[in-house]
Amino acid sequence: MNKEATWEYAPAPETTSVSIDDRYGLFIDGKFVASRGRTRFDTINPSNEKTISSLAEAGKADVDAAVAAARTAFRKWSRTSPLTRAKYLYRIARRIQERARELAILETIDGGKPIKESRDVDIPLVAQHFFHHAGWCDKLRWAVPGNTDPRPIGVCAQVIPWNFPLLMAAWKLAPALACGNTVVLKPAETTSLTALRLAEILEECELPQGVVNIVTGAGETGRRLVEHKGVDKVAFTGSTEVGKRIALACAGTRKRVTLELGGKSPNIIFADAAIDQAIEGVVAGIWFNQGHVCCAGSRLFVEESIHDTFVRRLEHRMSKLRVGDPLDKNTDVGAINSREQLDRINHYMQCGVEEGATINQSNGSKMPSSGFWCRPTFFTGVQPTARIAREEIFGPVLSVMTFRTPEEAIERANDSPYGLSAGVWTDKGSKVFDIAARLKAGIVWCNTYNKFDASSPFGGFKESGWGREGGRHGLAAYLT
Repeated sequence: MNKEATWEYAPAPETTSVSIDDRYGLFIDGKFVASRGRTRFDTINPSNEKTISSLAEAGKADVDAAVAAARTAFRKWSRTSPLTRAKYLYRIARRIQERARELAILETIDGGKPIKESRDVDIPLVAQHFFHHAGWCDKLRWAVPGNTDPRPIGVCAQVIPWNFPLLMAAWKLAPALACGNTVVLKPAETTSLTALRLAEILEECELPQGVVNIVTGAGETGRRLVEHKGVDKVAFTGSTEVGKRIALACAGTRKRVTLELGGKSPNIIFADAAIDQAIEGVVAGIWFNQGHVCCAGSRLFVEESIHDTFVRRLEHRMSKLRVGDPLDKNTDVGAINSREQLDRINHYMQCGVEEGATINQSNGSKMPSSGFWCRPTFFTGVQPTARIAREEIFGPVLSVMTFRTPEEAIERANDSPYGLSAGVWTDKGSKVFDIAARLKAGIVWCNTYNKFDASSPFGGFKESGWGREGGRHGLAAYLT
């Protein structure tokens, strides 16, 4: 009798011996200080809803102090030799590597992502960005074609999201510091702990006071920072809605602005693709980090002739994903970042059902009794006009649609207000380059998905923002 083998995995939890303070202050002018407003808020563990720590809410006076400290530090840091700046960045990168396990655990506890993603993806990339930009410090004259005398812009306001807290901090901080700028960083209110732990690393590395300042708080803190008259450059990663407000606030000022916003990225599967490889690419594209990825491949276009076979195999693969304790090394899908985000995801799934699509969900794991959880999900029978096919959900929810010709695939993929990324799966090399050249996306992956490198620029078109981060192109945003 042939019967599919069932494998049960014993729990494999990561030890959690990481010190976390009960109360954190703001990091201003090289030291931790109390908020002048004395207002505080809690950060919680999304996998069990327990309070982790209490954080300071930065008010107007705190933002003023942080910007003033950055301005004072800029006068000296901008004149520091490139070799010295490189030594600081290299030292930071090495210290991140040395404290990698601690940072990975803290990232998972605070954000809900699986430990194997924090450990094997996020933290190595964080160190890589500091290493990479350390090497650029004395080569800036070759970073921007035609600019033989590149100079730093000044004080940079950087606002980062909650989906990749420490990695987004590295994306912002490393190029800014390499170019001789100083920074005021505002992490997301739900995931501030690794940014504050990074502040401790900056202290250990003896980075000059005021070069990096970190203020915690919610949207109002970010607004005060972005609109501050002492800021010369604004870098924001987050939702398109907030990005539009930032663009409006900076219009008519001399502030330089880069925006890395939302996406509704297409993943296109042709009939001649390696199906098993493409299935793994779809999994990586939409269920990595619980779908909390701006470039998630949330719109899947499958050539009509293989649709039924592909969906059947995708459903089988999805059933093997393990949802549960993010600190368990066997977990594939962790906790949703917050109650608010979970409510948003559930709302969109209800919309999908009401619009006539067929919902398919993983039932392979028993859901924990506390915390914020969502099973990996995909919809079939999705109309191109459906909300789940057009609006960013930012969760583990995939919309599956079909196409018959390459021209139809391109037309449907480009029929979106977003243009951040795309995936193309085919064994025909000529088809890869033809399709990629006609897709309106900032980055196109061919027979892979969600691959990042510090030397490669990242950014989008249309409502996915403007400007690039990473690589030589990302340096240009921090130089005059």
